[in-house]
Amino acid sequence: MMLYGPFLMSLLPGLIVLTLTWWFSKKGFSRFIRMLPGCFLTIVAAILFYHGYVNVRGFEGAAYGILSFFLLIFVIISFAIGVKMKVNTENH
Repeated sequence: MMLYGPFLMSLLPGLIVLTLTWWFSKKGFSRFIRMLPGCFLTIVAAILFYHGYVNVRGFEGAAYGILSFFLLIFVIISFAIGVKMKVNTENH
């Protein structure tokens, strides 16, 4: 349960960030706008890790660290989606 709890808790914000990044890339927004959800999630993961390491500590604090690790996995996927450039296949 030590891994399942943080993983399940990270699914909701992770899927929201992935959906926003995908939607921003489908709409053709700039790279900066496509990277914003991932940047916000990186900040949230850093704050959660800091809170778990400094304030909570111990075994319960490790759950915050694991949660931030899973959030960072979603951030990496979000950055990969956001950086991917659209390829125009139409012939003019």
